[in-house]
Amino acid sequence: MKLIPKLILGIVVGIIIGLAAPEFFARLLITFKEIFGQLIGFAIPLIIIFFIVSGVASIGKQSGRIVASTAGIAYSSTVLAGTLAYVMAIIFIPMFTTSGGEVAKGVVGLDPFFKIEVAPLVGVMTALVTAFVFGIGIAKTESSTMKNFFDEGKKVIELLIVKVIIPILPIYIAGIFTELAAEGTVFETLATFGVVLMLAVFTHWVWLIIQYSIAGAFTGKSTFGALKTMLPAYFTALGTMSSAATIPVTLRQAKANKVREEVADFAVPLSATIHLSGSTITLTLCAVAVMVMSSGLSMPGFLDIMPFILMLGVVMVAAPGVPGGAVMAALGLLTTMLGFTETALGLMIALYMAQDSFGTAANVTGDGAIAMLVDKIAK
Repeated sequence: MKLIPKLILGIVVGIIIGLAAPEFFARLLITFKEIFGQLIGFAIPLIIIFFIVSGVASIGKQSGRIVASTAGIAYSSTVLAGTLAYVMAIIFIPMFTTSGGEVAKGVVGLDPFFKIEVAPLVGVMTALVTAFVFGIGIAKTESSTMKNFFDEGKKVIELLIVKVIIPILPIYIAGIFTELAAEGTVFETLATFGVVLMLAVFTHWVWLIIQYSIAGAFTGKSTFGALKTMLPAYFTALGTMSSAATIPVTLRQAKANKVREEVADFAVPLSATIHLSGSTITLTLCAVAVMVMSSGLSMPGFLDIMPFILMLGVVMVAAPGVPGGAVMAALGLLTTMLGFTETALGLMIALYMAQDSFGTAANVTGDGAIAMLVDKIAK
């Protein structure tokens, strides 16, 4: 069974248990949610360290104007996409969301049977600084030993995400929705989920049209013709939920848009690692929605959200190879920069994972526009 149907099943089961099951079962599920939440908290700094070090060290081995151009365009696209998402969020989400609810407050009378505290090895900001120090240092020294260590470490963390965290997420989400159902806010939350899903997909396509309009203006190619050519990559990514797994199709379609082979062979794989406009749109919209729904959190201002968006473009480097990797890499920023609680993080994971394939599809389709621009610059 695919992940999204499993998440939906987890939501349904959680609602039923929260509304109708004996208290024992509800508390049992909430106990599991608490323990699993500790595992996620423990993994966050490790995800940041190994993903960023491996990604930065790999990019740093390459040099030249074309690399800088590709990275600059990709990062600018990611940041501008997040800014657009924030504008869409502050316009539309308050229209359909009840502000200041009790979503992230916890269930009175439904405490877990026990709690286990698993402290992370380092704090999130310490992990970020450590990652940049080692990532840049390895790129400069070209230390193959250190590079191999962090590459292998990244494989271990990917294994933890793919084989442990992702498969157990539906049960964790069921615990979150058991709490929400017990406290009477579950149906408002589900309504907001639907609104955010539609708004995210709409914003993805607005940004894709903007990307291809810019690429078309610089290259003299048709905006919608070039975008139509990239549609096979879009629909492939919907199924794979991975930018890296979609690279062969993205490459083929970029070359069909008359991007020179040597440019496409370089720009597309690099963009698959560092260009995350679709994921940033989804994360920004989901973050704003959860903050509006949650007690203790409120609609973030522009100066609150921009540092978060700027950092997203960095911490998600090398995350696209793992389904759900983007939101896992962003959890640390959500806690330290936006003040998310554990329950708010659980909602964020559920909301993001339900839309992950659409964000990935927007990422890879936008890679085609970047390849067109890089090809123009290379000429």
